[in-house]
Amino acid sequence: MPSGGFPVDEATERINVSADLLAERVEEILTPTIEAMGFDVVRVSISGGRNATLQIMAEPADGSEMTVDHCADISRAVSAVLDVEDPIEGTYSLEVSSPGLDRPLVRLRDFERFTGFEAKIELKSLVDGRRKFRGRVDGTDGTDILIDMDGEQVRLEHAAIAKAKLIITDEMLAKLEEEKAHE
Repeated sequence: MPSGGFPVDEATERINVSADLLAERVEEILTPTIEAMGFDVVRVSISGGRNATLQIMAEPADGSEMTVDHCADISRAVSAVLDVEDPIEGTYSLEVSSPGLDRPLVRLRDFERFTGFEAKIELKSLVDGRRKFRGRVDGTDGTDILIDMDGEQVRLEHAAIAKAKLIITDEMLAKLEEEKAHE
């Protein structure tokens, strides 16, 4: 196994754990390069087994739009780093993309930035008998995420979230158009 490499093609549960650990390691390796280029890393994920895909989701740190050229620049830069560090065992495809409108909410600052927007949140385990939540993001409080669900505020631990993403609504599209018009 190459130095620092993790297998990603074993039993399903082990793949998921290994892939998550590997994604964290890859993110640690690549974040300084991506940030030096003026971008924020939104998420790094690895999927698949023998033919794994390394997906890097990034956005300009200044809030401007992500372009195809930005993705290509990041791809070239991180490919060079990955060739040297070699954290992934075996072959894989590299995919660099923007978060898109129905973007994942990963970092605390994502929830702060998208306060007022609708989101779907899935927890790692049950909380009060449920795992899935849908509501309007009300911001953060320390390391908790605040969600308005039909007028009731729900508090979720950030560390308990398995995945979260924005829901595209007419209200969201109108607000984004308004912001674009003011640029």
